[in-house]
Amino acid sequence: MRTLVIYESMYGNTHTIAEAIAAGARLAGDATVVAVDHVRPDEVAAADLVVVGGPTHAHGMSRPSTRQGAVDALPTHPDLALDPDAEGPGVREWLGSLERTTGCAASFDTRVDIAPLLSGRASKGIGKALERHGFELVAGPESFLVTKETHLVDGEEDRARAWGEQLTAATAARTASAAHTTTTS
Repeated sequence: MRTLVIYESMYGNTHTIAEAIAAGARLAGDATVVAVDHVRPDEVAAADLVVVGGPTHAHGMSRPSTRQGAVDALPTHPDLALDPDAEGPGVREWLGSLERTTGCAASFDTRVDIAPLLSGRASKGIGKALERHGFELVAGPESFLVTKETHLVDGEEDRARAWGEQLTAATAARTASAAHTTTTS
């Protein structure tokens, strides 16, 4: 199984979660992690499972203005650093340019550890956009939590690894079911 994990990250938390998801997915095959501004269409086409995630900004996916706000906030948070791939387009822009495709997918986000009603969830919008582009979601949108100081909550990397394993198992089950349906029809 080939898994492609695509991420957008400002302070590195979403990048860390993407790497953990890929580590879990590698138990079932190959898994590649790519920053959203480096994704190639052939990588998406070759993947059995595409997992897409980004940080939750202003109740949903980031925008150029919210990404700039994250950069502008750095001087007030000396313990934070900008992720090396933070500059450039985000998941919202990438999804807007994505061609119609097929395959299995899942969505995730990082968000502050408060009620989703208050924070929003970028993963919901990402998942809906993936479906509009022809992907079949193998799991509901998933959120991984950060503290108000913008650090991952303890245990989230382990949870992301386990989720990566679950996603590949769900994809394998759907692929097997589809193959069985095709051969018996």
